[in-house]
Amino acid sequence: MLSTGLSSVYLGFSTAAGIAGNIFAFVLFVSPLPTFKRIIRNKSTEQFSGLPYIYALLNCLICLWYGMPVVKTGIILVATVNSFGAVFQLVYLSIFITYAERATKLRMLGLLGAVAVIFVFIVFVSLGVLEYDDRQTFVGYLSVASLISMFASPLFIIKLVIKTRSVEFMPFNLSFATFLMSLSFSAYGIFKEDPFLYIPNGIGTILGLVQLALYSYYSKISGEDSREPLIVSYV
Repeated sequence: MLSTGLSSVYLGFSTAAGIAGNIFAFVLFVSPLPTFKRIIRNKSTEQFSGLPYIYALLNCLICLWYGMPVVKTGIILVATVNSFGAVFQLVYLSIFITYAERATKLRMLGLLGAVAVIFVFIVFVSLGVLEYDDRQTFVGYLSVASLISMFASPLFIIKLVIKTRSVEFMPFNLSFATFLMSLSFSAYGIFKEDPFLYIPNGIGTILGLVQLALYSYYSKISGEDSREPLIVSYV
């Protein structure tokens, strides 16, 4: 009886961590909205780059596939958050391509096609070649590699803050949401005993803490508030 009760509590904490991660991720997914409102208003992509959204889309698709029951059972909240993320990235890319110059438009369409081919290949290998356990390991390692590659964004921002001794381009709300999302999915991965979840998100949690510490230190020195981020990361 006690074992059943503890199991229910354990499941409750696990689900709560996953839901919290979904909520904080949503905050990150909507953070580029001001940028795209500006693009629509000016009918131009100006100097903005669409590459972060290409990378984010591929990351979301790989992690979405990892969270599907056919690859790994019991982590459906990973699939839900990344399905929302993929939709947001597709919307952002559609707007970007619509208002981009012809050369940029063709390049972005080519990259979008490459993402589709890569994802189809991953699905084909997963289902057509690998058995369940090997499939889980294959997609799990890909998801870890994809998530770790996304850390280039916060590392760049951390370097920029230290170099300029300014938090102008590191918004506190965005850094805090990134930290909470990574912490939530780290806990979710621990509850699910899944290193493919808690290792990359554990790294993300540490980077989030570093960003918050830097914000606290340099905001006191410079006495300034942060502005729009240079790059937005999606974990």
